[in-house]
Amino acid sequence: MTGKSIGVIGAGAAGICGAKHMLEEGCEVTVYEKGSVVGGMWDYDNDNGEYTAYKTLHINTARDLTNFSDFRFEPSVPPFPSHWDMSRYLKRYADHFRVTPRIRFKTTVANVAPAPDYTAEKPRWRLSFAGGETVDHDCIIVASGHLTRPREVAMFRDGFEGEYLHSRHYRDPAAYVGKRVCVVGIGNSALDIASDLAMTSAKTVLVARSSALIIPKLAFGRPFWETIQPFYRPWVPAWVRARTLRALVYVIHGSMADLGFPPTAKRVHATSNANIVNHIKYRRVLVKQGIDRVEGRRLTFSDGASEEFDTLIAATGFKLDLDILAEGLVAGDPETNTLDLYMRIVPPHWRGLYFLAFFNSDTALNWICEGQVRWLRELEMGRAVLPSATDMEAEIAARKAQVAADFKDTPRHGIEVEHMPYFADLKRTLKDAQRRARTPLRDPGIAAVNRLPIQAAE
Repeated sequence: MTGKSIGVIGAGAAGICGAKHMLEEGCEVTVYEKGSVVGGMWDYDNDNGEYTAYKTLHINTARDLTNFSDFRFEPSVPPFPSHWDMSRYLKRYADHFRVTPRIRFKTTVANVAPAPDYTAEKPRWRLSFAGGETVDHDCIIVASGHLTRPREVAMFRDGFEGEYLHSRHYRDPAAYVGKRVCVVGIGNSALDIASDLAMTSAKTVLVARSSALIIPKLAFGRPFWETIQPFYRPWVPAWVRARTLRALVYVIHGSMADLGFPPTAKRVHATSNANIVNHIKYRRVLVKQGIDRVEGRRLTFSDGASEEFDTLIAATGFKLDLDILAEGLVAGDPETNTLDLYMRIVPPHWRGLYFLAFFNSDTALNWICEGQVRWLRELEMGRAVLPSATDMEAEIAARKAQVAADFKDTPRHGIEVEHMPYFADLKRTLKDAQRRARTPLRDPGIAAVNRLPIQAAE
């Protein structure tokens, strides 16, 4: 191998995708994975401790939308693959593109920092490992994921005296047969878990603190996203897509308010579930709009009703976990789930450091991840040049403002990405960056690197 030395953190979908594309450029790539298998969160028993899969988990996006563009699922895989299907697929992908031999398993990255000889013109990065070893690379791709640190609500965690768990630790519905269970949340995991429990628990209550847009899995006998895909073209106005989506959801599921979900003036991240609406209609799942008090095992809801539960499952999301980064390296706030990255990929004041798949999207992660890798690859190969740090910060602020204007103010929307405008932005910014490479200008923002409160690795 010749070319740049690339370090990739994580051997999940994003990490192996990043490694594959950089290997094709002739780079010397090493993937660092603290577990012993490929697959990340999709490996049900991943010994890296970062798994979030539960026994009944299937992907929300259809099979043919989820696979990478150059490697399809096997024909025998169902239209909505299970986590076992996903895990096998990612292992096959890594083997096929010769990523697997480049993975250092059972290797835990403890710290990422600029190496002592780092310069903006010639970046060098130092990885420190749990055992004390250090390795330097020209470029680091952080692909460790953003679904690792549960977002806990103190009132539930500390106040409820029955069985409490975050949804990350939910595994198998068999453990809750005959129990009275309250599930807090309206994301995909919350809907899946409530659907799991509906048939065998003594009672299942779903607490929706915000509105919902529940996408069906099928429409007219086909995966829903295949049905609506003709509207997801660059020339179709965004308002047409939005109205078509909501109209189809209404035709299939009816009004979200009639199901018991609270109204909202702003958009929310759509969820996808095949069964929850039927369970609500059959009253196997009861919807409540908030919890006012927790007293022992008794929960008092916002409508005044009060009853006791055996188990409370908090599907309350995740906080960004970037403890491996040197302090101050990337601006952001775990509480609001914000991360100040240009195009959700680049910290404006540093070169040679990239982040993959740190977003919450309305389509398959794999698809967007490929677009991100192809974008950053052009920078690392010298075929594109970033704008000034000032311009990047302005674009970050504009993206934040757009999300704030469009979406409800909740942490889950802090890293929200709508794939249609995002792909257009990737194309636009890459074109500009390639033009800069042909007429290179010195980046005035680079000098700010030396003023950031970062200590180089010793």
